[in-house]
Amino acid sequence: MFIGLSGMQYTGGSLRDHRIIVAEDSNVFTSMIGQKLKESFDIDIEICRSFEDLQLAYDYNERPITLAISNINLPGAENGEALAYLAGLSIPIIVFTGSFHEKTREGILARDIVDYVIKDSPLAIDMLEESVCRFLTNHRHHVLIVDDSPTARALLRTRLERFNFKVSAAESGAEALSLLKVTPDIGLVITDYNMPDIDGFELTRRLRAVRGSHELRIIGVSSSDNRLLSARFLKAGGNDFMLRPYVDEEFYCRVNQNLDTLDQIKSARRMIGNKVAAKVA
Repeated sequence: MFIGLSGMQYTGGSLRDHRIIVAEDSNVFTSMIGQKLKESFDIDIEICRSFEDLQLAYDYNERPITLAISNINLPGAENGEALAYLAGLSIPIIVFTGSFHEKTREGILARDIVDYVIKDSPLAIDMLEESVCRFLTNHRHHVLIVDDSPTARALLRTRLERFNFKVSAAESGAEALSLLKVTPDIGLVITDYNMPDIDGFELTRRLRAVRGSHELRIIGVSSSDNRLLSARFLKAGGNDFMLRPYVDEEFYCRVNQNLDTLDQIKSARRMIGNKVAAKVA
């Protein structure tokens, strides 16, 4: 079982079949990454110490690359060409870098990366391990987007699918309620406040009437500057609230925290159930 920095637990099946490329020229970091992922998930990484190695790894191996962990700069690609190359191939990327400032952040987020980890702490390898685990296991989580705006739904779907979540979308509160009835594996709802048929508050109340927080997490969102909206969402039964436009790091963190909490609640309930069953037996 893997327990990450946030308490996230991984107890699922084997991850060894995933192909993970590490584009990094530092022997120290490649050794640490390789050892950590091998110990935690029994995954053997492929190391590319230069841009040429990275290109050869793609060109001469037909096996799909699940995930790339890449430094911003590599020998032969000193200006970020490696990230552009990987993004052009639609390969999910976690950036692992020691060089970071605001301009760097804007540049890497423009590549629609999965995540970034900064080499500025002894915990950096642990944080990278957790980010890899999330990406490889996020498909277990089903997220429902509820928004009457096609543009907003599309943007949010793209963002969540980039993180490897299973995603459904509804254009109204009524459609969301119908989907929840026939899709029991949905564990997180992200709902807009301002919708024509059933607003976000009423939708949250109706959802809570049939599914508690131990089964379903609800995040309310809005573009309004009304600071009372968050309180109203929480009082209606919501678990969290975010303002648009989203900050990428905050958005992903909030989603993860809610799903981590859901997993922990389910795990605790299973343990209690097993103890009760054992006593009865």
